[in-house]
Amino acid sequence: MLSSLPPREREIVDVLYERGASTVTEIGDALSDELSGSAIRAMLKRLEAKGFVAREQSDRGFVYAPSVSDKAARKSALSQVVRVFFNGSATSAAAALLGMQDAMSSDELDELEKMIAKARDGRMQ
Repeated sequence: MLSSLPPREREIVDVLYERGASTVTEIGDALSDELSGSAIRAMLKRLEAKGFVAREQSDRGFVYAPSVSDKAARKSALSQVVRVFFNGSATSAAAALLGMQDAMSSDELDELEKMIAKARDGRMQ
């Protein structure tokens, strides 16, 4: 899904996920290098046509926001990472995350345990 976007369009969508609804100026301020407002508007128009961005009128002018939920975007991105870096194995990806346990708090590890139990319960029904 998002991985199919050209790098600059992807960067704009990433800015919108990070910052929420934003104007062209706000998007430009957040980009890694300077782009003209007209270039940003042209990319936003393409992103809107592709269904990745929605535009609304506000007191600040037009504001743009992602039209794909962050949950769907995360799932799509993670699926691609699992496919590319872990040969499609969710188990290998989870093992890699657990290999980072030194960077995880006890609460985060507890949350992972709960999620695994919930996934297991869902399968048994």
